[in-house]
Amino acid sequence: MTRSAGARVGVGLGLAIAGSAAVAAAAWAAEPKPWQLGFQPPATPVKDQIHWLHNDILMPIITLITIFVLGLLVYVMWRFHHTRNPVPTRITHNTVIEILWTVVPVIILVIIAIPSFKLMYFMDRVPNADMTIKVTGHQWYWSYAYPDQGDLSFDSNIVEDKDLKPGQKRLLEVDNPLVVPVGANVRVLVTGTDVLHSWFVPSFGVQEYAVIGRNNESWFRVEREGTYYGECNQICGINHSRMPIKVVALPKPEFQKWLGEAKKKFAAAPSDEKAGDEKAARVAAVAGQGSGEPRPAGN
Repeated sequence: MTRSAGARVGVGLGLAIAGSAAVAAAAWAAEPKPWQLGFQPPATPVKDQIHWLHNDILMPIITLITIFVLGLLVYVMWRFHHTRNPVPTRITHNTVIEILWTVVPVIILVIIAIPSFKLMYFMDRVPNADMTIKVTGHQWYWSYAYPDQGDLSFDSNIVEDKDLKPGQKRLLEVDNPLVVPVGANVRVLVTGTDVLHSWFVPSFGVQEYAVIGRNNESWFRVEREGTYYGECNQICGINHSRMPIKVVALPKPEFQKWLGEAKKKFAAAPSDEKAGDEKAARVAAVAGQGSGEPRPAGN
């Protein structure tokens, strides 16, 4: 190989590696990306376990099954082609094969079931909680309350396209994000006021339904500082796509500082009754868009 040819090969390999790195970087993000492949990177122990089950247990099993079935189909098409097998056989039973195709799937399901049940228990069992957050789903916004931090509560609404600032993300940015401390076990109580919603944050491995008259419970522990995005993934009405979730994880000292500022900020907010009236009027106006006439919220 000449020096120029070797240089071209080296450049080609370098570009291929760079391209692979770029694809990987685009796929693993704490927010949805165009042409994303795979899960978002884990930010909690629960999501770590979900990754492990998917990548180390399920993917190898399904890959082996796919290769086996594909190989069997190719063999059957070749071996029993009409040119090689003009007279079809009359065999209708094979005891060994029938036992195998019953026993082997059972063994595979048991292999999958054991870690799956462990993961379900891990997801469901809330460890000793350092704090509690109550999440309430409305048409079409979220309300967050910190029951063990006094009367702190606030609404979280989407930032409309016309109000977006440089660097903010369309359909994901909110006016008041949920803020939590890094390394704290956070119990999440999720409920609803109108229709079925779902509080879903992919990087946390948390998806909990917001049901009227019921508190569903989940938990997470964010292991690194950052901003994480999610959204309601239930079809909850005309503005279903406009219920984003933004969670900001701060170091504990910074979280305490934010907590003090938030108590002052939201203590000066309008009373619940007045805020409710304003919210109902805003939702009714939005729901009436497209028809030229306002409609009651919830229709």
